[in-house]
Amino acid sequence: MKNLTKITIFSLSLIFSTFNYNKSLFSQTSLSKVEEIHQQVLTVDSHIDWPARQLRNPSFNPAILNTYGEENSGQWDLVRMKQGGLDVIFMSIYTSQKERTNEGHIKAKKTALQLIEITQEMIKNNSDKVELALNPTDAYRLEKEGKGAIFLGMENGYPLGKDINNLEFFFNQGIRYITLTHFLNNEIGDSSTDQKQEWNGLSPFGEEVVKKMNQLGIMIDISHVHDDTFWDVIKLTKAPIIASHSSAKALRNHPRNMDEEMLKAIAKNGGVVQVCLLDNYIKEIKQNPEREKALAKLATQIQALRNGELNSLETEELMAQLRQIEQQFPKQKPTIADAVDHIDYMVKIMGIDHVGIGSDFDGGGGLKGLEDVSKMPKITEELLRRGYSLDDIEKIWGGNLMRVFTEVQNVAANIH
Repeated sequence: MKNLTKITIFSLSLIFSTFNYNKSLFSQTSLSKVEEIHQQVLTVDSHIDWPARQLRNPSFNPAILNTYGEENSGQWDLVRMKQGGLDVIFMSIYTSQKERTNEGHIKAKKTALQLIEITQEMIKNNSDKVELALNPTDAYRLEKEGKGAIFLGMENGYPLGKDINNLEFFFNQGIRYITLTHFLNNEIGDSSTDQKQEWNGLSPFGEEVVKKMNQLGIMIDISHVHDDTFWDVIKLTKAPIIASHSSAKALRNHPRNMDEEMLKAIAKNGGVVQVCLLDNYIKEIKQNPEREKALAKLATQIQALRNGELNSLETEELMAQLRQIEQQFPKQKPTIADAVDHIDYMVKIMGIDHVGIGSDFDGGGGLKGLEDVSKMPKITEELLRRGYSLDDIEKIWGGNLMRVFTEVQNVAANIH
C-alpha cells in the first residue's frame, strides 16, 4: 500500500484522474499472467552501472547467478537479467570526474575505453546469450531470437574533454547516448549538483556537442544536468532528448529530479524520461539516527569519491566501511509503489508516450522489493494493478525509448 502522507489531495486527484482504472484486467490476472505479459513486451532498462563495478571487482562473474546480498553480488548478471525478463539494457560507461586538464581528459578517455572493452569482452564470452546492439532494430531482432541486447551509454561527457572529434570516436565504439554531465560541471556545461554554476547552462563547447550529437544520431541525455543546461539543450536540439535516469521533483524535491515545466518541455520535444529507481530520488524516508551518525563521519570521504579524488585503494576502503554501516543499520527504502507513483505523475503531466524506466542498478538504484534485475516483473505487476493497459505497459517498458532512439537516428540521417 503506497504511503499517501507526502501527496496532497490535489496531487492525488491529478494522478487518479489520468486513467480509467481497468480493475477487471488485474483481478483476472494471476501472477503467472503478469509474467506472461512481462515477457510479451520489450523490456528496456536505460541505465545499469555494471561496467565500472566490474572494473573495481574484476573477479565478479556476470555469466553465473550471483545472489543479491552476498558480498560483491551486485544487482545485475546475465542469469538474473533472464530471470527478470529484461530484454534490453544500456550499460553505463561511467567515468568519475577528476582534473579538468588535458592529462585528466586523456585518462578519462582511457578509462571509458577500458569500460567499453570490459563490456565487449563480456558480450564476446556470452555470445549465445547477448549481443552488442547499435539501433532499435537490433533490440527487436534480438528479442525475437531470445537474446539480450546490450547498448552502450556514456555517463558524464568528461572523457570528451574539449575535442569535438571524440564524439565520432565514441560513436564508432558503440556509444548511443551521452549523459552530458555528472555530479560536477565539465567542459560541456553545468551539473545539477555542483556547488556553483560555471557556464550558466551549456558552454560554447557544449553547444557544439549538442549539434554534433544530433548529426551523429547519439541521444542527448539530460539526467544530472543543471536546469539552465537543460533549457539550453531544449532550445538547441533538433532531435528528441532523453533523461536516462531521473524522477519527478513534485514527489521528491531533489536537484537531480525534474520539475513540471521540464517534463512538459520534454513531452513537447518528443523525448522520454526514464524514472530512476534510486531511493533518494523517489522518496525521502527517515533513517536510523545511528546510521546517519555513522555516515556523517564519512562525509568528507564520500564527497571526495564523488569528486573523483580517491585512488582505488581508498575507494575500496570507503566501500568496505559503507558496507559495514549497511549491515549494521540497513537503509529504509521506498517501495515499488512509491516508484510507480512517479510514473503515474509523469504520465499525467507528459502523456503515456514519454515515460520509461532506468534503474541505476549497480550505481545506487534499488527499492524495497526491487533489489536487483531479477525482480523487474514486480513493476509490471504494479502497473497492471493500477489499470495500465498492455499497450501502456509496452510503451513504458521500452516502446517509448525505442521510438525516441529511432527519431534521433532519423534526424541524423536528414542533417546535411
